[in-house]
Amino acid sequence: MILLLLGPLAACDRQSQPKEQANAAASGEVAATPGEAAPGKGEGFNYKVDRSKAGQPMPDFAFLDPAGGEKTLQDFAGRPLIVNLWATWCTPCVAEMPTLDALAAQQGAKGAAVLTISQDTQGLTAVKPFFEKHKLPHLPAYADPENRFGFHYATGVLPTTVVYDAQGREIARVVGAMDWESAEGRKLIAEAVAS
Repeated sequence: MILLLLGPLAACDRQSQPKEQANAAASGEVAATPGEAAPGKGEGFNYKVDRSKAGQPMPDFAFLDPAGGEKTLQDFAGRPLIVNLWATWCTPCVAEMPTLDALAAQQGAKGAAVLTISQDTQGLTAVKPFFEKHKLPHLPAYADPENRFGFHYATGVLPTTVVYDAQGREIARVVGAMDWESAEGRKLIAEAVAS
């Protein structure tokens, strides 16, 4: 059990490239693997876009809503979904949250639904104080204390965001923290909304 808890903690900190890749990245030599975009960087953000699972259906796991009730992704059927896995202790996750809140505000009730699902094992006990401290008025405090989503997506990194179209099919995964107000973030959202 302890090893399972240490894995996500270490993964969150893996936001920088290994030394041998850092030199290649500086010279523009890091190529994407099939189905993936080259690693992206923005101010304080480091991510890659993975399209290798495109077309897969969304999982049907239950997670906790802010009141402690259960929800599934199917409860948001008919809308594109942006499913963000994060944790209160993950620095890149916390840095990304304001951009997700801005995205949720921009999308409103008719656009893509932005779901930030905490992977904190303490569930809402950890998440509620975080949302009280940080001003994120457009993001409900969802939690998955069993880490079912994290194990299902199996990226080994927090944050991980999965973009689904309105039919519940995966479009892409963003592994790492992205500025969702960036050109690439807006492009992914436009793709989800248009499909």
